[in-house]
Amino acid sequence: MEIKQFYDETLAHASYAIISEGEIALVDPARDPQPYYDFAEEKNGHITAVIETHPHADFVSSHLQIHKETGAKIYVSRLLGADYNHITFDTGDVLKLGSITLRALNTPGHSPDSISIVATDENGKDHAVFTGDTLFIGDVGRPDLREKAGNITAKREQLARDMYKSTREILMPLDEDVIVYPAHGAGSLCGKALSKETYSTLGQQLVENYALQEMSEDEFVDVLLEDQPYIPKYFGFDVGVNKSGADDFENNITAVPRLDSEAELDKDALIIDTRSRKLYNEGHVPGAINIIEDGKFETWLGSIVGPDEKYYLIAESEKCIESVIRRSAKIGYEKNLLGALLNPSYGTKIHSEINIDGFKAYTNKFTIVDVRVESEVRANPYFSEAINIPLHELRERVNEIPSDKPIVVHCEGGYRSATGSSIIEKDFPDAVAYDLSEAIKQFKTEKVS
Repeated sequence: MEIKQFYDETLAHASYAIISEGEIALVDPARDPQPYYDFAEEKNGHITAVIETHPHADFVSSHLQIHKETGAKIYVSRLLGADYNHITFDTGDVLKLGSITLRALNTPGHSPDSISIVATDENGKDHAVFTGDTLFIGDVGRPDLREKAGNITAKREQLARDMYKSTREILMPLDEDVIVYPAHGAGSLCGKALSKETYSTLGQQLVENYALQEMSEDEFVDVLLEDQPYIPKYFGFDVGVNKSGADDFENNITAVPRLDSEAELDKDALIIDTRSRKLYNEGHVPGAINIIEDGKFETWLGSIVGPDEKYYLIAESEKCIESVIRRSAKIGYEKNLLGALLNPSYGTKIHSEINIDGFKAYTNKFTIVDVRVESEVRANPYFSEAINIPLHELRERVNEIPSDKPIVVHCEGGYRSATGSSIIEKDFPDAVAYDLSEAIKQFKTEKVS
């Protein structure tokens, strides 16, 4: 048996190929199936099974496309209620793969339909467990994503109690040397304290993972529900896409119009400018929102743009155009993409640069907007007079910001403030909205009384 982990840093997503005697099973594959096909060719193997641990909220899976192109059978829990042809895979079900076996365990908690998969080697010993979003390294999956999405819904408190039982009664009794392979690592919004490590042993997690320590069920529920991250706009949408199965990745990528840089754009559609802060500030299309193609572009696109909104993408090179289209498609956002183009000649609106010394001397002459989430503000406040509106809520709450003074937007390091200041500029075209950017690091961060 050989296990290959595929890791997407931008979505902090881990998927897996398990091979034995030329037969390959995939677990939680990403939107683009090509890396798995390349692996199969390299190993002279054949993909015979695709296992989904649950209908993912944070990315679109290629399980249906792989089934259509390779004939691989799709295995999911009966509770998922999948709309595509599949084989149910629940506790008691076993899949033979070459000389090894894969057995299903129902592990609800992150979602009602979550399963984990135990890989048992040629000698009958449990070697690894693929835990999806149930057990992470350093954390467990958040229980608050399925109150309004999916075939079956469940309240967060009930799912937290399910998670307590799944960890204590199903996963923790496995041998301590079993390797834990989760679906996500640090940076994912599917949990709150994920480690940078992308795999571990169960024994190590029993020692280091806060969620596996001794506590009552009620204590566990309270701890798990506290300070979970925000829920992006696209999460519920992706659950639905994955329940139905996504269209062919490359076909959808090809179908996105590549527009001439002077094309006339629909005035009712959003314009997302993915260029660097510097290029955006030097000249952009009026009303464009600056979501830089860096770091967590997919997550912020899906947090700021709703899944039903039409939009354009502007990039700084043809290579970047192709990149942002593909990254948009990873969260299923390619169908509402009206086109992608280089910055047109009419993209001349300048985004003013702030005078840091002037701001430091007269902060009371500015309206300060902090676009971090509440827990960040509590832990590390910068300005006592700042208005706190998290970036993912800013478009809906921008009218809460007074525009009688110049507006300064800040976050923790500069990425979110670029987007935030562009959103404010879009809604208040006659106001001045500054991006404090990396200069935020020059300000004291002691708690303000």
